[in-house]
Amino acid sequence: MIEIKNISKNFKNNQALKNVSFSVNNGEIIGLLGENGAGKSTLLRIISTILLPSEGSAEINGYDILKSPKEVRKNIGILFGGESGLYERLTARENLEFFAKLNGMSNKESGERIKYLINKFSFAGYADKRVNTFSKGMKQKVAISRAIVHNPSVMLLDEPDSGLDFKASKTIFDFMEECKKEGKTIIFSSHSMENIKNYSDRTIVLHKGEIIKVFKISQYREKYSEKEINNMLFNLVCDGDENV
Repeated sequence: MIEIKNISKNFKNNQALKNVSFSVNNGEIIGLLGENGAGKSTLLRIISTILLPSEGSAEINGYDILKSPKEVRKNIGILFGGESGLYERLTARENLEFFAKLNGMSNKESGERIKYLINKFSFAGYADKRVNTFSKGMKQKVAISRAIVHNPSVMLLDEPDSGLDFKASKTIFDFMEECKKEGKTIIFSSHSMENIKNYSDRTIVLHKGEIIKVFKISQYREKYSEKEINNMLFNLVCDGDENV
């Protein structure tokens, strides 16, 4: 479970987040939607203890990000948008083995988990090739596997569908839904309105660092067409106003 409490973040000439508060239950998927610079990545970095908030705090499974950052890190898997977090000279398998050891997994545990992830995300054909030979989509599959190799109960995924084709993207989101059924807590960001609509239980729209809307897409599908919903989301993201 995640509890976000009045988080604000100030940089030199910019307030990236303004008094952001929300909670995510076990077995729930939250989709973050917003333009570049809306604060999505900053929020995920704060939750993951990479950045300190200027104000406010958060709890992950009961652990405060400021008071117990080490415990927080044990409970989360984090994928940062635009950054693979992989060692280019190592193979995909070697990367996963390394991060599994960092997370305290035994050789047996990591071997079983890595075999599962390689099969789940379909990269057996290049599991033993160096990462520096990979395409962006190939790296993204391995990066997601690296983020969750230790089977965390909380997953923070910044643009997990970046660089993936339709089939690979669907594989990732189907996997997220499997994790949801296991009671795991997931926050993901995406620029794809379709993935936000199809895979989030609730959507949070950030605009200029503030939460301007929290909703379930099912509420709109009862009243509006898909085209009208897309227009509403576009207006929220770009202008901070629904105008359905």
